[in-house]
Amino acid sequence: MARPTHVYEFEYVATLTGENLELLQEVASNSDNIDYGETIHVHDGTEEGVTTFTARGIESLKEFLADVRARAGGVRQFLVDCQCDPEMIERIMADEPKS
Repeated sequence: MARPTHVYEFEYVATLTGENLELLQEVASNSDNIDYGETIHVHDGTEEGVTTFTARGIESLKEFLADVRARAGGVRQFLVDCQCDPEMIERIMADEPKS
């Protein structure tokens, strides 16, 4: 299997996919949500560093979010299950398409 030669940081992935940045960060905070090896932590000299996605990681992220949106309760229930801050949930839900 070929190794990735390009990675994409969160803000760019949010712009590229049209997804809420905080939602992407919440999804990526649990390594079980994205295929193994498709997120890469980059040490950039800051204490936090940067988490990036491979191209396959972006596809995995899209697939995961499609599955979440198809479940009962959708994104809101996913965020509640992750015990997210209610204010963060409301910010993310403000960006969700109305069904």
